[in-house]
Amino acid sequence: MQRDAMVRRIRERQAAQMPWDIVVVGGGATGMGVAVDAAARGLSVALVEAHDFGKGTSSRSTKLVHGGVRYLEQGNISLVMSALKERGLLRQNAPHLVHDLAFLVPNYSWWEAPFYGIGLKLYDLLAGKYGFGPSNLLSKDDTLARLPGLEPEGLLGGVVYYDGQFDAARLLIHLAMTAADHGAALLNYCPATGLTKDADGYVNGVTALDTETGEVLTLPARIVVNATGVFTDQVRRMADPQAETLVVTSQGIHLVFDRSFLKGDTALMVPRTSDGRVLFVIPWHGHAVAGTTDTPVDAPSLEPRPLEEEIEFILETAGHYLTRPPTRKDVLAVYVGLRPLVKGEGKTSTLSRDHVIHVDNSGLLTITGGKWTTYRHMAEDCVDHAITLGHLQDLDCVTKSLHIHGYAPARSETEDTLAVYGADAEAIRALATDPVLAEPLHPALPYLGAEVVWAAREEMARTVEDVLARRTRALFLNAGAAMEMAEPVASLLAGELGHDEEWIAGQVAGFNALAAQYKVS
Repeated sequence: MQRDAMVRRIRERQAAQMPWDIVVVGGGATGMGVAVDAAARGLSVALVEAHDFGKGTSSRSTKLVHGGVRYLEQGNISLVMSALKERGLLRQNAPHLVHDLAFLVPNYSWWEAPFYGIGLKLYDLLAGKYGFGPSNLLSKDDTLARLPGLEPEGLLGGVVYYDGQFDAARLLIHLAMTAADHGAALLNYCPATGLTKDADGYVNGVTALDTETGEVLTLPARIVVNATGVFTDQVRRMADPQAETLVVTSQGIHLVFDRSFLKGDTALMVPRTSDGRVLFVIPWHGHAVAGTTDTPVDAPSLEPRPLEEEIEFILETAGHYLTRPPTRKDVLAVYVGLRPLVKGEGKTSTLSRDHVIHVDNSGLLTITGGKWTTYRHMAEDCVDHAITLGHLQDLDCVTKSLHIHGYAPARSETEDTLAVYGADAEAIRALATDPVLAEPLHPALPYLGAEVVWAAREEMARTVEDVLARRTRALFLNAGAAMEMAEPVASLLAGELGHDEEWIAGQVAGFNALAAQYKVS
């Protein structure tokens, strides 16, 4: 997947004045899912993304592929069933990226074992053949054996259940590669600048700016899909400045700690917190991630900041359950994600996580809401609508059994960190036969120089941030270490992309300014 080749695909179609079947605006989970679904059906697809793929919400999740235990309590059984099915399909189609994870709900009151035990048995039942493993009640001793760092005072036992875990940004890049493998043209750093209309006022294309070259691109389309998440309404107002607000936004933060805070291979799930959400503390890439919060925000931003009260809330809540309560100085990184929620009544934590398909009077097709786990189902629904609305060839969806790029048999926990690349890992190991590229970029993290070269050559990484935030997860795991990696990463990228020393200096300065926001003082 190379950017120059993508630009050529778009230019060739533009020169031939051939419309795309579908042009997608937005390169996050939803937009990329639509691109994969449509391209795999045999439709012609182009996608433009204003920044890097997954720059926003899609790289900032809790890293869970799950049905949503708390949605049971809200009574949203249909969403839970759909998500549990999609969870199973995702593990089936991307076993190199999705794996089972045990979660433990500790019981400190007599009623918690029967209450949560029954709820999680229902969760098992709803999963049916897509189940990841049966839930079970545990004694106090068994609970502490699974989570040695759990606070023992007052502990009566626990309930263990199973869900899925993944790396959101890595899956997103592999979805992009899947779409490209099926003929889609995808461009990052290419913001949509406007929507074109036909004589009847219906949207029939997108204009976009390739920020690398300054070239204005025109992408005529039979259907334009708006999949821009928290920026949904901004794109809708390109077609209709008076469009009513469809999306409201809330933010959730995550704190990352050293793995020693969560001993064992089981995640902690606190089912009821003071803000109405659940709290997870999960093992991830050799670290422990704690989150999340649900705080309404007035307007979306590209780099949301954590609020002090959010940081303190997670530290305090996690501290109640761990024998070694984490403090501010233990935080290796903090990252913040924004949720696109379909406007409704009540607190953001109670708004539905179902997706919505919306068609404006201009014919612009918008898909918003939803959650990472259900991205495939959302895409299928969206493309079905696009086929009807755009009078496209009625082709069946094939993604229920479509292997995601890099597909490889499920990896064991003993495999090296390159296993997340799946079938591409061998090519990266081949690059690492060069001793320079075989060296870890920082002693605190496992990433190699070979991964930087691969990201530039095959994954459309253009900046130090692309590499350290999304092609690897260095920034999200250890912001301080990521800052120390910036200069060697910039040098490797410059060699691949043909940049000079001035570019290297600018990249290092820009990345370090960004990374400072991921540290807790």
